[in-house]
Amino acid sequence: MEDPNATETLQATASNFNTEAENLSWCQIESDPGVFTQLIRDFGCVGAQMEEIWSLDPDTFKSLEPIHGLIFLVKWLADEQPTGRVVSDLGNIYFAQQVVRNSCATQAIISLLLNLSHPDIELGETLTRFKHVTRELDPLSRGYCLSNEAKIRTAHNSFARPRISVQPRSTFVVDEPQQDESDADVYHFVGYMPIGEKLYELDGLRMGPTELAEIGPGQNWLDIVRPIIEERMQRYSSDDLNFNLMALVSDRQSFYESQIEQLQRRSLQMPKSQRESEMNDLLDRLRIEKEKNRQYRIENTRRRHNYLPFIVELLKQMGKNGQLLPILKQAQVNRTECDQNSCNNGNAEKH
Repeated sequence: MEDPNATETLQATASNFNTEAENLSWCQIESDPGVFTQLIRDFGCVGAQMEEIWSLDPDTFKSLEPIHGLIFLVKWLADEQPTGRVVSDLGNIYFAQQVVRNSCATQAIISLLLNLSHPDIELGETLTRFKHVTRELDPLSRGYCLSNEAKIRTAHNSFARPRISVQPRSTFVVDEPQQDESDADVYHFVGYMPIGEKLYELDGLRMGPTELAEIGPGQNWLDIVRPIIEERMQRYSSDDLNFNLMALVSDRQSFYESQIEQLQRRSLQMPKSQRESEMNDLLDRLRIEKEKNRQYRIENTRRRHNYLPFIVELLKQMGKNGQLLPILKQAQVNRTECDQNSCNNGNAEKH
């Protein structure tokens, strides 16, 4: 049931969220399927995960179907023009603009999820409520609301890199000048998915979704989007090859478990050799998926753990015991030798 008080509060304050949103900090997110899958689950969504795409070969996509959407990491270009028509009349498309820095990973995930309707996937309470109470808002106001949604922002920032907190009397002081980011490359996540009978690009830095193509009867939208992504990759120079493509898919472990149940129900109608072969294949795939999820959990625990207090204390104790200075001197010697070898190799190549 809709909470009228929550709806009125959110909608009434949306226009005043811009100042508050600009003061909220969102961390940078690593482009990794384990991280994105954990974010989906932390948002409360059930039945979905992200898979990394290593090739644009059709067989690569086919092995992951059903694919509900794609998230593409590209180098952001300030003057890049949309490859289709930017839609202002949203209709049944849910679109929110990005209003704070570093939120594009979460923005891309949520753009796909809130436009998705599939029996395998349940949005959960947080996303369902957010979509419902912001349904009448314009894309900019939705963006401000998203930046202020505490549970979503907390899940996103749970992957923040820990920083050393310098106390006034601390014996460990870090005094590092801020890096000038004016010349640094900026990378950005955008989403692609079919909505209705059309293919759209969902980029929070645009004014609206970009209509890319119509999807004909019986046509697989993946066959349309692959050349579009490939063409976009070719716009960059040979030095700009830092791309990453991930697919939003149904939970693979649940998928294989369902396949095993279906095979068991119809196994009596199959030859024994075929039944055993298919069952062994599914069990192997399920085992691999379980191991992958286990590794995801381990890696995400390590990403979220703050190792800095341990490292600082270790360095302090090594300094007290006289172990740190010899290591530092040896490192300096190694660095000097490495630089000399690099210089000698460079001179040899010139000759």
